[in-house]
Amino acid sequence: MNASEKRPTYVPTRFAKSLLKLAEQQHFNISQLLSNAGLDFNPLDASAPEQISAIQYSRLYQQILTSLQDESFGMHAGRGITAGAFRMMCYTIIHCETLSKVINRLVDFLEVFYDKTLHLQVKKNGDWVTVSYPHYQESNDTKAKAGEAYGLALWHRFFSWLIATPIEIQSVALQSSKPDNPAAYQRLFGVPVSFQSEANGITFNSRYLELPLAQNEKSLRDFLRTAPYQMIIEPHQADGSELISRVRRIMGYDLGADFPAFEEVASAMNMSAPTLRRHLRKEGVSYQGLKDQCRKAAATAYLGRPELTVNAVAALMGFTDPSAFHRSFKKWTGQTPGQYRRELFDIQQTASD
Repeated sequence: MNASEKRPTYVPTRFAKSLLKLAEQQHFNISQLLSNAGLDFNPLDASAPEQISAIQYSRLYQQILTSLQDESFGMHAGRGITAGAFRMMCYTIIHCETLSKVINRLVDFLEVFYDKTLHLQVKKNGDWVTVSYPHYQESNDTKAKAGEAYGLALWHRFFSWLIATPIEIQSVALQSSKPDNPAAYQRLFGVPVSFQSEANGITFNSRYLELPLAQNEKSLRDFLRTAPYQMIIEPHQADGSELISRVRRIMGYDLGADFPAFEEVASAMNMSAPTLRRHLRKEGVSYQGLKDQCRKAAATAYLGRPELTVNAVAALMGFTDPSAFHRSFKKWTGQTPGQYRRELFDIQQTASD
C-alpha cells in the first residue's frame, strides 16, 4: 500500500474554528489542544489553511467536546445549546421503535433545550417527507451558508445511522442565495440542491419513517465515543458506477453488524440475485469485494485515531476475536493493523515537518 492510498479525508478548517471558540470561552489551553491534535497551525488565525484532516479534527473534537460534555459535533457554538444536550437527546430517542417516532421526539426535545434557530420542522406530502430548519435567516457569509448545509448533512447521516440504512435523499433546499460553487453542495448530498428556498431542508421517501431502529445503548456509546467519524467518513464513500453506489447504499452504515444478504440487496433493487451478480461482474466487482472495501475504509479511518487501540478498532468493526480482525485487515491491505498505523503516522509526521 502506497502513501497515496493513505491520503487523509479533510473537512473545512472552520469546523475546528468553531470548536476552538468554545475552548476559548472556557479558558482552555489552546496551545496544548493544538499540540495534542497534531496541528502545527491555529485554525483561528486568518492565515490558517482552508482544510484540516478528519483525523486531526476528530482529536480536537474529542478533547474539547468531552471536556464540555457535549457531543453536538461543534456545529452550533453559541446558539443556545446546553452542555451535554446532544448526548441526552441521543439517549431519549435510542429506545424509539421507528425513525418516525425518533423525529417526533427530536422535534419536542429541540423545542425545549435548543435555540429556536435549531428547531426541526417535519412536513409530509404524499410519499415524501421533508425535515427542515424553518427559521434560519439569509446570510451573505459563505461560511455560514456552508455550515447550514453541513448541518443538514449531519442530520441525514445521523438518521441513516439510527436505522442502519442509508436514506436516499430526493431533494435538498437551502435558504441562501446560489453560491459560487454549487457543485460542492451537490457532492455533499448526492442530489441537486435548490437555493433561495423558504427553509433549509432535505426531502426523502416517507417509507424510511417506518423502519425500526437498528441501534441500542451499547452501539450509541460507541457512536458517541468515536464521533464524528461516522458523520464525516461514510463506509461506502468511493468512486464507482450508479449500480455500485446503489448497492453500497443498501449495504448500510453499521460496520459492527452483519451486512444484508446478497439476496436481500438484489430484492431491494428489484432484481434477481443472478441478474445483480451478472451486473456486478460486468463492473469488475463482487458483493464480497464491496463488503471488504467498506470494512477496509472504516478500519483504516479508525486506525488513524491514536487514542483507539487496535483491539478497540476490532471491536468497533464487529470482530469478537482481535486475531480475526488482524487476518482480515492483512487480507484487505497486505499489512497488519500495527504496520499500517505506524506507516500512516510516519507519513503524517513527514507531511507536517
